Amino acid sequence: MKVRKNRRKLAAKRRRNARASARHRIPISKRDRQAGEWFMKLVALQARLRAPGGCPWDRQQTHQSLRKFLIEETYEVLDAMDSSDPEKFAGELGDLLLQVVFHSNIATEAGSFTISNVIESVHNKLIRRHPHVFGNVKASTPAEVLKNWEQLKAQERAADRASVSPGAGEKSAVPQADTAAESLLSGVPRSLPAVLEAYQMTRRAAHAGFDWESLEGILDKLEEEKRELQSVIGAPVAQSPNSQAARGAVATSHTNLEEEIGDLLFVAVNIARFLGADPEIALKKANGKFQRRFQWMETAAAREGRRFADLPRARMEELWNQSKAHDAEDTA
Repeated sequence: MKVRKNRRKLAAKRRRNARASARHRIPISKRDRQAGEWFMKLVALQARLRAPGGCPWDRQQTHQSLRKFLIEETYEVLDAMDSSDPEKFAGELGDLLLQVVFHSNIATEAGSFTISNVIESVHNKLIRRHPHVFGNVKASTPAEVLKNWEQLKAQERAADRASVSPGAGEKSAVPQADTAAESLLSGVPRSLPAVLEAYQMTRRAAHAGFDWESLEGILDKLEEEKRELQSVIGAPVAQSPNSQAARGAVATSHTNLEEEIGDLLFVAVNIARFLGADPEIALKKANGKFQRRFQWMETAAAREGRRFADLPRARMEELWNQSKAHDAEDTA
């Protein structure tokens, strides 16, 4: 029943897409044809691996079992991007592309959709969402483009809901007064990591005009959240979080503490977004920097014939400052 419903939905979307695509014929270059040939070879190769007599591991995989690989490949692409190695970057993008082909192959076997549906969907989506290129809409700045983009996404979600709405005599499983379905934020997946979820929600709200007017306003909000956190733990900001007073405050007001820390992190995400930085990537880089410096300290302690954990706190601080200087020299 679910497969038939998915097929009807896909068929309706394909008819809409076909009408939109027919109005826009984009020239195909020799480079495009070569890419298409290699793409067909990749699709055929993955189908062969899934076929009887193919690879036992590939044949065993499901959408669920591949989830972790999809996430891993995405982060490996980001690492390769930072490496400034074009060959490595291209290779990791290929691994990510394979995940798209793999999932589409599994869906084809189940009768849900095909790789052609995937490509057609994104092709026509790009045409629909660029009316300033393929239509008569005016958008002269990136901000105007993004604002139009969010409005078009909301219209598409409404159209999708209408295409699967119950017929006469059928009872809807979704309350008709569900205003959340009309929200600009309704398309943000709750399965995203918290930092990415906050980034996506505030980015959409900003595109609709709900944003701080200046960086100073967000920094003021950061100070406000710091003061609220301080009031919850009942200790000066400078007090060590490992002190007995701080630990006691944590134990007695865990719920309020989580809320205030969440507010503080939320503002930090907004600072990154407002400045045009991706907070997830920024935090990943900070994690990498901490790892490099901490491992340098461990190596330095080993050269002294000691375990890092056995060093006095004062020596740890000295090594930390030395690791920062060493890191700065390496990255200069």
